Amino acid sequence: MNVLFIGGTGLISQAVSKLAVQKGINLYLFNRGNRDGFVPEGAKIITGDIRDPKSAAAALEDYQFDVVVDWIAFTPEHVQTDIDLFRGRTKQYIFISSASAYQKPLQHYIITEHATPLENPYWQYSRDKIACEQLLLKEHAATGFPVTIVRPSFTYGDTMIPASLNSWPHPYSLVARMRKGEPIIVHGDGTSLWTMTHNSDFAKGFVGLLGEQKAIGEAYHITSDEVLSWNQIYEAIGAAAGVKPNLVHISSDFLITYDPDLEGGLLGDKAVSAVFDNSKIKKLVPDFAATVPFAEGIKRTVEWFEAHPEKCSEDEAWNEQMDRIIAAHSSGMNVDR
Repeated sequence: MNVLFIGGTGLISQAVSKLAVQKGINLYLFNRGNRDGFVPEGAKIITGDIRDPKSAAAALEDYQFDVVVDWIAFTPEHVQTDIDLFRGRTKQYIFISSASAYQKPLQHYIITEHATPLENPYWQYSRDKIACEQLLLKEHAATGFPVTIVRPSFTYGDTMIPASLNSWPHPYSLVARMRKGEPIIVHGDGTSLWTMTHNSDFAKGFVGLLGEQKAIGEAYHITSDEVLSWNQIYEAIGAAAGVKPNLVHISSDFLITYDPDLEGGLLGDKAVSAVFDNSKIKKLVPDFAATVPFAEGIKRTVEWFEAHPEKCSEDEAWNEQMDRIIAAHSSGMNVDR
């Protein structure tokens, strides 16, 4: 197969790119070339910017692909560009949506593609993903545009230390804070249920969808079957770092009142228990099985950071924010703003 990944070097997609090449897929990556260190050997680079539709069309005009995957489409405008660019030029277009698009709060804690509605009043990011799905399915119904929708949940790998509260640009900050014995905020009482998926496991299910005509017009989530509480997640991160973390539990409402920007990531996602039924992807891709437990995966991640000391940077602004929140909570301060 000739497969095009728009992006292809991000946290999730880098593992998929690597496995796709290993499976013998003729893989092209269309991106700006800013993360060449994550391009697997054997993949071909087409340099360009999908956000510039005219130049993107020129860069891709001589190519025909069996499958196109856009890893970096976040709004209906992004998706419309892809529809215009690839209509009639690919046998399958895969849109990367998000499991955060599922209903918040959930009517039932077990999430399935067919029974769980898409509705998120707390996070614009998720509402934009829902709007993208709706646009693509409308196009599929009207013209047969060959869309497949994939909804990852919290997926991590070597370069990400996943948590409900961490610095996105400096993820090692959480481990550094744990090792210093500083308090670590856990939302709520830490007992809500969550699913962490290693990117190498996600890749197994995803690569099985490439070129699969039975997946056209369908949506799939791809996650681990391991279910953990947030307390267990933070304890596993601490164990990987060689310490017992000093956990401080603060309600999501308090956190959001202190910092309204946290609403999407908490009430719109991580504060709500999320357990996924993966029967649909397993039926279509029988070889798919998530085999990396979080305790093992996060140990690999911490070891990767330790082997790359230049990545072990700390976010002082984030640390200061954590300290201010903890101090305000401890004092019983009214943070209504």
